[in-house]
Amino acid sequence: MVRFFCLNAFIAIHSIIFCLWALLLSVFDSNGRLVHFYAAVPWAKVILWVCGARVKVNGQKNVDRDEARIYLSNHQSYFDIFVLLAYLPADFKFILKQELMRIPLLGFAMKGARYIAIDREDPRKAVKSMNEAAMKIKEGSSMLIFPEGTRSQDGKLQPFKTGGFRLALKAGCDVVPVAINNSRNIVPKKSLKINKGTIDMNIGTPISVKDYTKKDMDKLMDQVREAILNQMGESH
Repeated sequence: MVRFFCLNAFIAIHSIIFCLWALLLSVFDSNGRLVHFYAAVPWAKVILWVCGARVKVNGQKNVDRDEARIYLSNHQSYFDIFVLLAYLPADFKFILKQELMRIPLLGFAMKGARYIAIDREDPRKAVKSMNEAAMKIKEGSSMLIFPEGTRSQDGKLQPFKTGGFRLALKAGCDVVPVAINNSRNIVPKKSLKINKGTIDMNIGTPISVKDYTKKDMDKLMDQVREAILNQMGESH
């Protein structure tokens, strides 16, 4: 119980400090790169270390820092965010729910990092946000999307939403499947209890979208899904 309160209090205070630091950096940061590498990355690494969550990473050679790509990851726990920020060696922007941008202080920090919010209730605004994301990709920024749309209750891969794949076809960039294992055992969904343990992150081989169109987008989704399942040690 003491550990529970201490860790959650630390995460809250630590996050406030780094949000303020991110806001200061954003004044001098036109594309969010400074905020990413000098605020978001150390913020995430410290939280993982303090909480006793070790991370094993495979496939870092599949990341090209100089090429804009869309990274598609499964989602088991909110600790996935820390793992991706700390150990995915790329300058990327999260595409996230509009509601998260309304969180006091954190929302401003995410805007400073140039993250892109999607309003699921307003299709026009959602399309506008995806067009903005496609433009950022063409300008050299990578994106990170959780194609399931929400965290898995049981750790199993859920059905994919189409948004990330439509964006990939629109931007014409490669997609990279990422699989995270065991983060659910660190912090289960709808729980604040934080357990010690090891999280595995496997970064897959980039998948080109050149041979795909909107008509056969389902095939692209199936290929990415199969890749993530294989990296999770499961089968289709």
